[in-house]
Amino acid sequence: MTKSIAIVTGAAGDIGAAIAAKLADDHDVVFLADIDAAAASAVASKLGPADRFVAAGCDVTREASISELVSRAAEAGLVRTLVNNAGAARATSLHETTPEIWRADNALNLEAAFLCFRAFEPMLKASKGSVVNIASVNGMNVFGHPAYSAAKAGLLHFTRLVAVEYGKFGIRSNAVAPGTVKTQAWEKRAAANPNVFEEARRWYPLQRVVDPKDVANAVGFLAGPLAAAISGVCLPVDCGLTAGQAELARTFSQSEYY
Repeated sequence: MTKSIAIVTGAAGDIGAAIAAKLADDHDVVFLADIDAAAASAVASKLGPADRFVAAGCDVTREASISELVSRAAEAGLVRTLVNNAGAARATSLHETTPEIWRADNALNLEAAFLCFRAFEPMLKASKGSVVNIASVNGMNVFGHPAYSAAKAGLLHFTRLVAVEYGKFGIRSNAVAPGTVKTQAWEKRAAANPNVFEEARRWYPLQRVVDPKDVANAVGFLAGPLAAAISGVCLPVDCGLTAGQAELARTFSQSEYY
C-alpha cells in the first residue's frame, strides 16, 4: 500500500516542528524540509523514528533543490499534504527596506510557495491532496515588515488561485494566518525584557499570544477530512487580533514586538 506523505517546509523552526508532529497523526511519513539540514535532523530525531520523520535539506527558493525533495518524497510514497511554512521577515519599515530585502522576502515568503506547489502538483493531483500555506496577519493588515507583509498578502491571493484553478482535480488550498507566535525568537526577547509577554498580551482579546501548537492544530484541521468542503479560505490564528484590534495593533507594530 502506498504511504501517504506530508511535506512541511521551514520545519526546523518551532512552528514547522509543531506542524510536522500534528500531521504525523494521519500521514505515514512527514518530510521536514529546511535550508538548515542539521537543524531539521535534530528536530526529526526528537519527533520520532526516522522512517516516519524524514529530515531533508532544501532551499525552497531554488528549483533544483526542490526537485531533489520531490524525488525523495516520490521514493517514499505519495504526497497528500504540502505545507508551505518557510518564511522570514527582515526590515521593519518601508524606509529600511532595500531592493535586495524586498526581493529576498518575496522569494522566500511568496515565490517559494509557488515553486513548491508546481513541483508537487502531479502528486497532489494523484492524491487529491491539500495545500496549506502559512501566511500571517501581516498579510491582512499593516503591522510593519513591509516586504514580508506584501509577500504574505500575495500568498493569500495565491492560495485562492490554487483553490479556484485546481479544485477540479480535487486539490484543496487554504491558508493559516498566525498572529504573534511564542517561538524561540520571542524567548530571546523575554530574556532581555521579562515583561515582554505581559506587554504583548494586552493587544490580544484572548489576552495571550499564539502557541505553535495552535497553528499546527489549524493546519491539521484544514489538511484533514473534517475540512473536505473547505477551500480557498484564510483562517486567522491570532487570539482575536484581527477581529477588531487593528488600529491598536498598528500602533503596537511600531515597536519591537512585530
